[in-house]
Amino acid sequence: MTEEREDSAEENEEEGLTYAETGVDIDASEAATKALIGAAGEFEGDYAGLVDIGDQYLALATDGVGTKLLVAEAIDDYSTIGIDCMAMNANDLLAAGVEPVAFVDYLAVESPDEETSEEIGAGLREGAKRAGVALVGGETAVMPDVIKGLDIAGTCAGLAPKDAVFPGEAEAGDAIVGWPSSGIHSNGLTLAREAATRNHEYTDPFPPNPDVTIAEELLTPTRIYSEVLEPLREVETHAAAHVTGGGWTNLTRMGEYRYEITDAFDPQAVFEFVQSEGSVDDEEMHRTFNMGTGFVAAMSEADAEEVVDGSEDARVIGQVQEDDDGDGVVSIRGLELRE
Repeated sequence: MTEEREDSAEENEEEGLTYAETGVDIDASEAATKALIGAAGEFEGDYAGLVDIGDQYLALATDGVGTKLLVAEAIDDYSTIGIDCMAMNANDLLAAGVEPVAFVDYLAVESPDEETSEEIGAGLREGAKRAGVALVGGETAVMPDVIKGLDIAGTCAGLAPKDAVFPGEAEAGDAIVGWPSSGIHSNGLTLAREAATRNHEYTDPFPPNPDVTIAEELLTPTRIYSEVLEPLREVETHAAAHVTGGGWTNLTRMGEYRYEITDAFDPQAVFEFVQSEGSVDDEEMHRTFNMGTGFVAAMSEADAEEVVDGSEDARVIGQVQEDDDGDGVVSIRGLELRE
């Protein structure tokens, strides 16, 4: 270890990283988003905009990949980024009870590069296959005065009969069904990158699994939860949540209740690595990352049993309870998380 690395290691023992200190303030981001939505006119739903088109809703969600792109850039491998872009949009529609049907992408680049575009395109096609949507087009913009490197975002359209859309509000007494994540997904990478590179390079072997590099582990694609929609529609699902930015506080989008999580899925090794390397405390980890559980839904206990029986890897992870304070709280692994 070099002298510089030794100094860094000593600093790590003194100061733990937080998401805000690495440049992303979740509260400020939420406030800005709400301000933008307020200026946009009609809007319905926490995860997707819904347009009334008669007996159906047309739903739209838009999102990007975030600073996960910088990990791809560091090792010049963009092959999975398109899957992430698709996932972050399709999962938001699924959380509203909407079936994704079509997707368009927007790629902004500093300078065009055919090989990179081909890799991103291959990922988008794979993501479309996993999500069961049509990849109907996209746009590439070359903007050297605006973009450094590249950025990619997309918009996913979906359709749902009006009686199929989840109400969006859990009920006290509901069971909470959860599905495991595939790893770090596409949220919290600003914190994860800072932690991972304090004492390592992206190309170093990932300590818990030396068969892959740290970058390859961080680039594990976001899971697309297409298979959850059918079983959730077959019962009376009250609300669902895609565990993304804001980590476990996302559950409070289902209503201002107490979400008592008693059997969450174990965090994958990447979370333990990030926490250790960045000296990140437990609360910050759960406010930033999915910590092993990527999608949840609230429904009656009887319906929860039916969903679990009809799903390959779902299980009941907790219960919805009345919250005495009335502002929503998630109780998980000894923590009390409020939005």
